[in-house]
Amino acid sequence: MKTKKIKWLGAFALVFVLLLGGCSLPGLGGASDDTIKIGAQSMTESEIVANMIAQLIEHDTDLNTALVKNLGSNYVQHQAMLGGDIDISATRYSGTDLTSTLGKEAEKNPKKALNIVQNEFEKRFSYKWFDSYGFDNTYAFTVTKKFAEKEHISTVSDLKKNASEYKLGVDNAWLKRKGDGYKGFVSTYGFEFGTTYPMQIGLVYDAVKNGKMDAVLAYSTDGRIKAYDLKILKDDKRFFPPYDCSPVIPEKVLKEHPELEGVINKLIGQIDTETMQELNYEVDGKLKEPSVVAKEFLEKHHYFD
Repeated sequence: MKTKKIKWLGAFALVFVLLLGGCSLPGLGGASDDTIKIGAQSMTESEIVANMIAQLIEHDTDLNTALVKNLGSNYVQHQAMLGGDIDISATRYSGTDLTSTLGKEAEKNPKKALNIVQNEFEKRFSYKWFDSYGFDNTYAFTVTKKFAEKEHISTVSDLKKNASEYKLGVDNAWLKRKGDGYKGFVSTYGFEFGTTYPMQIGLVYDAVKNGKMDAVLAYSTDGRIKAYDLKILKDDKRFFPPYDCSPVIPEKVLKEHPELEGVINKLIGQIDTETMQELNYEVDGKLKEPSVVAKEFLEKHHYFD
């Protein structure tokens, strides 16, 4: 009886290994050479942009597309591309890849940061890092427009005068974050807030909208900024590194499918931060599917004409 059980377990393990060896990421089994696999991170804007790319490719070319969603981090996305599991990274952020993938110091100048990642990705990986879509998803100090008018605030430096009286709501991790965390902020701007309240990033928007916080640290492309009538303060000392968003495609894929470059370039420079806020809110606030929001954007701007 014991021998039979061992044999059965061994057979099961062998089948499992064979099955595991014959697949990579979910949803890619049977993908053919004319199917372009587009990777999207576990973020609303990444799924929206990935759907835009997919719909444009299928409209403008004879190629098929497959979305590989829920890539949980930039590292996972990068490894998926290295392994050939995706052909296009829909959303890569200059500041993230500069410090994590490339292991370089943060660069505060947006153009320089973009040039570095473009050149280094070509040298190290033979990848083409395109110019930005036009939006930058970074941390941003945010207040209500009513508060900004009352306190005469438009830049982060404007907060300094009465900072000791203000309540600041921030992402839990940011207070202890090295480099562009709270300690670095105080060193750069020369002031501290009266009280800081660590909370989940998703809660800061309601907190400032409802007057429980005077200012919060938000994400610049979050749809609630526009929906809640909030105002992003200008980071006048360029404390936060730029996180300009671009697509990335291996040169090998572009050589095999040269028509892709023209399709992708149609989106470059066409989606600014305010537009991305609106698109994100269509999904997160109005509960539309990312594919629907992508299609509506492309139709509105006559991409299918």
